[in-house]
Amino acid sequence: MYVNTTGIVLRETAYRDSSKILTVLTRTQGKLTVTARGALRRNSKLAAATQLLVFSEMTLFVNKDRWTLTEARSVEQFRGLQQDVVKLALGSYIAELTEATADEDSQSPELLSLCLNALFALSEGLQDASIIKPAFELRLLAISGFAPLVSHCNVCGTDTFDVGGVLDYAGGVLKCKNCAPQTGAVLGTSAISAARYIISCEQKKVFSFSLGPIALGELSSAVEGYLLMQLDRRFRTLEFLRQFSALGTDIIKG
Repeated sequence: MYVNTTGIVLRETAYRDSSKILTVLTRTQGKLTVTARGALRRNSKLAAATQLLVFSEMTLFVNKDRWTLTEARSVEQFRGLQQDVVKLALGSYIAELTEATADEDSQSPELLSLCLNALFALSEGLQDASIIKPAFELRLLAISGFAPLVSHCNVCGTDTFDVGGVLDYAGGVLKCKNCAPQTGAVLGTSAISAARYIISCEQKKVFSFSLGPIALGELSSAVEGYLLMQLDRRFRTLEFLRQFSALGTDIIKG
């Protein structure tokens, strides 16, 4: 059976002499493992559409749950990522996170849209990378059912945090400073407001906000720590990103 769909390549692995095994998040079939035969050959018609972080129109053939790419045409190559090693590193992290949370053979239009919007904003310079990273991470967690409860204090119930609060990584709840020990992921009022916005705003507006450097550092540090606790795994591309931070490139705040 042939299936026409669109999808973004989240991972590519060389297979035999001239082919690739792709992990693709598609609009209609969810996450798939796809064989792209001959994609590594010189002048292959599949070459451009089977690169990492390329969004393409695809014709897939499925037989006994095995998917093969027969035709493809690239729609968006996010060229801005290919011209900047820092942007490419963050784009690769976005792809790895998306792959980790997408379900096999299950549609996830929200996740696909979030991934594409993040890559487009990063590629076109529509928002700073230091904003895109925590916003993507937190919204991805919300889509996946791991959103922390930040609407009110989990202990006393107050919804005002005049002096900030503390995010409980394990419980996924926010506590005001009167109810929480002065340890953990401390968030000021602005960072809490940003977290609430990211979780609840319209999908197309996820990256449409700004924060001062202190609040952004709080948000980035807290969201990353919470994500790693909830997903309980390491990300190779995140470790690569941290190397840029160590060199003074401010992708990772805090």
